[in-house]
Amino acid sequence: MVESPHQLWENCLRIIRNNIDENNYKTWFVPIQIVSYCEDKLTFGLPSKFFYDYLDEHFGKLIIAAVKRIFGSEIQLGYCILDNNKGMQINEKAEQTDERQRNTKKQSNTANKEGAKVVEEYQDLNPQLNYNYSFDNFVEGISNKLPRSVGQAIAEHPKQSTFNPLFIYGPSGVGKTHLVNAIGAKIKELHPTKRVLYVAAHLFQVQYTDSVRKNTVNDFINFYQTIDVLIIDDVQEFASLNKTQNTFFHIFNHLHQNGRQLILTSDRPPHELQGMEERLLTRFKWGLLAELEKPNQELRHDILESKIRREGLKIPKEVINYISENVNDSVRELEGVINSLMAHSVVLNKDIDLNLAKQILKRSVKTDKEPITIESILKIVCDYTGICLEDILSQSRKQPIVQARQIAMYLASKHTKMSYARIGVIIGNRNHATVLHSCRTVEDCIHVDKAFKAKVEEIERLLKKA
Repeated sequence: MVESPHQLWENCLRIIRNNIDENNYKTWFVPIQIVSYCEDKLTFGLPSKFFYDYLDEHFGKLIIAAVKRIFGSEIQLGYCILDNNKGMQINEKAEQTDERQRNTKKQSNTANKEGAKVVEEYQDLNPQLNYNYSFDNFVEGISNKLPRSVGQAIAEHPKQSTFNPLFIYGPSGVGKTHLVNAIGAKIKELHPTKRVLYVAAHLFQVQYTDSVRKNTVNDFINFYQTIDVLIIDDVQEFASLNKTQNTFFHIFNHLHQNGRQLILTSDRPPHELQGMEERLLTRFKWGLLAELEKPNQELRHDILESKIRREGLKIPKEVINYISENVNDSVRELEGVINSLMAHSVVLNKDIDLNLAKQILKRSVKTDKEPITIESILKIVCDYTGICLEDILSQSRKQPIVQARQIAMYLASKHTKMSYARIGVIIGNRNHATVLHSCRTVEDCIHVDKAFKAKVEEIERLLKKA
């Protein structure tokens, strides 16, 4: 008897259930529905775009392995959003990616043989772009206005651009990958025949190494020289890879001399790229250096509202304000907090509120804390040693009290900007020399007494945690 698609999917679920914990299974797999199954294509229905993104990131490989095992190796996967009445498909699962990569490799190996037919052979090049990254969801602010504006200009007129190469740099998580994918996607939208390719620097290096091993370096170079718009992400990873740099140098020269657009990203400006050949650094500066800075509080707020609106979420304004004020490292971290809020809300079956947001940020984000004060130091020292504040501030010369007082002075000197004189006044009205002597005594003991060192470190840990 032939099993139905639903029965086959139940078999897949048994495999999945054996590989994850029960909470994850109930949260992320029970809601999945089979929408259709025909011609070796299985389409799932999911409750939201957020749900799909989380599944794909955390369980994508497991799903593919289970489905291929039960339905067969030729199965293709698709997903649609059940809440959308149109049933819009948001992603074709990339089982087809391997096939496209095999086609690309096959085309690359025949590049020299086909001569003038090379361009025709490459018309179906997969640009490897993430179309979820677009200008529409790249929120503009002061920190990204220049690179965003230049990116749009390049997308509209890639052949006429004077910003070649466009070198975008900034710390991790500020939107570099988003922006260059948005540029590439817009070029493909406005100029469908343009051969656009996005590739991470690490993948480029792996491809080059593979071509050396297979003695197909010429094919590798010829393939890249056919690209109209080449996007290399995280170019700093070429540092100290001399042979990879040399190959990229020749590709860069060919593309630039033939009016092809190059877009590069890095976590730092060219002059800080150690281990990079000078001739490449010079070329990186030919076009435009555009910095993506960390977003300010206003932009962080706008980014959060944009993501919440796109995902169809309902999050109170006080929660948005709290997150935007306390998460200031990167855009990626902002989005991660929203994803965590959604996941915890689903798992715990509770509404998103300020208390939940505070719990999430406490676990995953370094929030700004009140500066360490002498008062807070004295409190931690008293709590840890069991000596009351009055004794520490007194003139007592008992050894435990003196030691606690000296530790307090040492930590005050280390963690506040107060002078020795000011510290002395606050801690028992001592003079500058007494505080200096206390600090030196503590430092000397730390170097020779492991138990004492552990004691000071534990008090310091409690101080930082408070």
